[in-house]
Amino acid sequence: MPALNVTFTDAELEQLRASASGAETSLKVFVHDAALAAANDRKRMIAQLAQEVAATSAELNARLA
Repeated sequence: MPALNVTFTDAELEQLRASASGAETSLKVFVHDAALAAANDRKRMIAQLAQEVAATSAELNARLA
């Protein structure tokens, strides 16, 4: 399975460890899930913005026709 090495400062790593501990999960699983959640949120945001642009464009095109 492909892997990714990510560099963190000591403070950032401690924050991640504390958050993973609070979520009662391993650091690896916590970071994996956080990365995928961020990617999914971005994809969802882009799709939402595309819908808003399409709706605005449709209204403008209707007025210009």
